[in-house]
Amino acid sequence: MWLILAFLSATLLGFYDSCKKESLSNNAVIPVLFFNTLFSSLIFLPFILLSAGTDVLDDTIFHVESGGWDVHKYILLKSFIVLSSWIFGYFGMKHLPLTIVGPINATRPVMVLVGAFMVFGERLNVYQWVGVALAVASFFMLSRSGKKEGIDFKHDRWIYFVVLSAVLGAISGLYDKYLMASPNDGGVGLDRMIVQSWYNIYQCIMMGVMLLLLWMPKRKQTTPFHWHWGIIFISIFLSAADFVYFYALSLPGAMISVVSMIRRGSVIVSFLFGAMLLREKNLKSKFFDLLLVLLGMLFLYFGSK
Repeated sequence: MWLILAFLSATLLGFYDSCKKESLSNNAVIPVLFFNTLFSSLIFLPFILLSAGTDVLDDTIFHVESGGWDVHKYILLKSFIVLSSWIFGYFGMKHLPLTIVGPINATRPVMVLVGAFMVFGERLNVYQWVGVALAVASFFMLSRSGKKEGIDFKHDRWIYFVVLSAVLGAISGLYDKYLMASPNDGGVGLDRMIVQSWYNIYQCIMMGVMLLLLWMPKRKQTTPFHWHWGIIFISIFLSAADFVYFYALSLPGAMISVVSMIRRGSVIVSFLFGAMLLREKNLKSKFFDLLLVLLGMLFLYFGSK
């Protein structure tokens, strides 16, 4: 059952990226991102209220624990890291083909692994180093594919935006490990639901401030905002993907290494969306680049067994 849920989570993440690309087309980034955080907050708000005022969600995976500033200060920092990643990622995705953005984002587990090696002193085995090497090779191959579309990886700022988004996403993953680890293991020991629920709320507040102070005064001088129904589905698919992911991990026998590996398969869905519906170019070379990324993920999986 948990294996089926892992594939479902990957599929939902692929639809999330696809809806994001569609919603950002010829649209203002900041309002789209604001509505994403708003709808995500509205999805998790009932869990917070029901957990605080009733015992309906007690002893379930939906229960949100209460906490003071000693807890929320960590969640606030996570909100800032994730939102920064999203801002760079949204701008990059708006201006770049989905078939390039997807494979770059798929290398995040490699960045997390290297970060764990550098920050936590985790030692990598031969399989994991091969996975890292394949991910680096795929990035250089992808840069060659990008040149065919006039995208110079060395000088295109949107490529740097996507890479920076991926790096910040990897930092968020490492920070999650610190937040979720028990105090005995050097972590904070926070519950996943309190982090997932409240960081959406804080992100919405931050984006509201950014919308009012940065976008509203200059909205007539920049790309205008237009409503797209895909904006709602960005939040729905992301929240559903994370919910299914956490539920899968709660089932007996679930292996987090396998579930996380399968979730990276979301790039296949977004790649197919870019190829079949958006009619993006140079698909043969990009497909080979994608295979290198996926092969690297397989080596990471075998190295973690």
